[in-house]
Amino acid sequence: MKHTHDPMRSSFAKIWINFYQFSLLISLISLTLSACGSSPSSTSTNSTYSNQQPQEKTLKLLYWQAPTILNPHLSAGFKDSEASRITLEPLASFNHQLELIPFLAAEIPSLENGGVAKDGKSVTWKLKKDVKWSDGTPFTADDVIFTYEFIANPKVGTTTSGTYEIIKDIEKIDNHTIKINFKAVTPAWYSVFVGTEGMILPRHIFQAYNGENSRQAPANLKPVGTGPYRVVEFKPGDVVVYEANPNFREAKLLGFQRLELKGGGDATSAARAVLQTQDADYAYNLQVESNILKSLEAAGKGKIVSNFGALMERMMLNQTDPNKTTPDGERSSLKFPHPFFSDPKVRQAFSLAINRDMIANQLYGILGKPTSNFVVNPPQVISGNTTYEFNLEKAAKLLDEAGWKDTNNNGIRDKNGIEMNLVFQTSVNPLRQKTQQVIKQSLEQLGMKVELKSIDPSVYFSGDPANPDTTERFTADLQLFSTGNTNPDPTAYLKTYTCDQIPQKANNWTGDNFSRYCNPEYDDLWTQATTEIDPKKRQEILIKMNDMLINNTIVIPLVHRADVQGVNQQLTGVDLTPWDLTVWNIKDWKKSSNSP
Repeated sequence: MKHTHDPMRSSFAKIWINFYQFSLLISLISLTLSACGSSPSSTSTNSTYSNQQPQEKTLKLLYWQAPTILNPHLSAGFKDSEASRITLEPLASFNHQLELIPFLAAEIPSLENGGVAKDGKSVTWKLKKDVKWSDGTPFTADDVIFTYEFIANPKVGTTTSGTYEIIKDIEKIDNHTIKINFKAVTPAWYSVFVGTEGMILPRHIFQAYNGENSRQAPANLKPVGTGPYRVVEFKPGDVVVYEANPNFREAKLLGFQRLELKGGGDATSAARAVLQTQDADYAYNLQVESNILKSLEAAGKGKIVSNFGALMERMMLNQTDPNKTTPDGERSSLKFPHPFFSDPKVRQAFSLAINRDMIANQLYGILGKPTSNFVVNPPQVISGNTTYEFNLEKAAKLLDEAGWKDTNNNGIRDKNGIEMNLVFQTSVNPLRQKTQQVIKQSLEQLGMKVELKSIDPSVYFSGDPANPDTTERFTADLQLFSTGNTNPDPTAYLKTYTCDQIPQKANNWTGDNFSRYCNPEYDDLWTQATTEIDPKKRQEILIKMNDMLINNTIVIPLVHRADVQGVNQQLTGVDLTPWDLTVWNIKDWKKSSNSP
């Protein structure tokens, strides 16, 4: 992949060798660079059209998980962030070689250029001066500062607020320079305004919606951005239409004049549309059985591009009772602990009841690996202290010890008049439904009754506080989906299990701690991780947090799965990175003139 700002790149290793080795990631570079760069899943094709004017073509993108909002700070789903990333940009982003690539930044901060403070308490970013928003308004430091104010405002209720809690304040040095002051020594200065959660919003568009009215902002549906394409039409849950942004700083190099992002359907039909019928050029998130993908790819009209990043398919156990309701109508309330998941023996039994090897090998094939860890990338923060086991006999014994037995001979375990009836929810997807079936079969062998529930992904991942079927509301006993750290430093990802991230009615169902787990010891470790400057100690803290979640069976990891996309044979420039959305470099995508 070619970039127009190569002289301004800063090697991630170089930054941190000079920065007192503050970050754990300094110890990752020498071992991780080769793994990232040589991975067969990291596919990139250099464009041969870099000097052409925009082609008279439409790029057709197929997202079976349809976007419903185009403000990434108000959504819990990657599908919305993907659609937003085409028009919105961060200051910088990591490529798959762990290099920071500038987008809105003029250069990457370092100790040498004075951007990274020697005391580790601040970072100064210089911004590009030739940038305009898609409506022609100049991009300035005020936009970055406002984006922080918007994200940090509790009345707005953003889904990315946890990442930005490390910031004390932001100073405006001049119109194109900002200084971010941190609350304490911060090794991971690159975790804010970078990558997936770093997209900048225009102040002049959102300043009137910086509060409880944030979801009423028209720009949530028709954003104004600095990216290569701008939205001209959006039907939530259906289609987004973009056109080349005439104000984009590299507008003459774009490969397309029009983009159509179509939502809906299912992953298998999306794969077929690219790999077989060529009705689309690009299909996102092909969570499809590997044997089906292989047979479709054999047609030779498209290819699978995959990336083993940080995505981990997991089963989450609700720590609150979804069957009880408070007087003001709140379900899954902290006031009512779950009747059996409050017992660690029961949680452990559930983990023992899952055949991870079958799920990974038979359903995911080469595109999935069984795992017992919450953090699955980068390699140096993967714990070696956890294991997984499929053993129904042990599981049954633990349930017996916990007092859950079938006392009324109806085939369902019970205790104190409560039976083990469960609702197990996930998004509509054949692979997930098959995973549910595998798990259900084991649980029913143990004497439970399991109701499977599948929810349209446009609802499930919408972040809509009014809808009880979202991941945040979690009005079921179990739920299943994938996510992972969107930054090489997993601290923000691990924060999703701190007490202050619990979504509840009092905070309008914002926060990523869907399981509603609260442990002050875990919170203390997270605080330590944000300020520890010794890389060895920091590595130990991060791994300890992972182990606390796993060994207490707060979350049950299933599969470290590849992020899989379908790409037309003539489409070039697609270059996946674990640390940003799949369309992060869509300005470089081109399609050869001999394509159908």
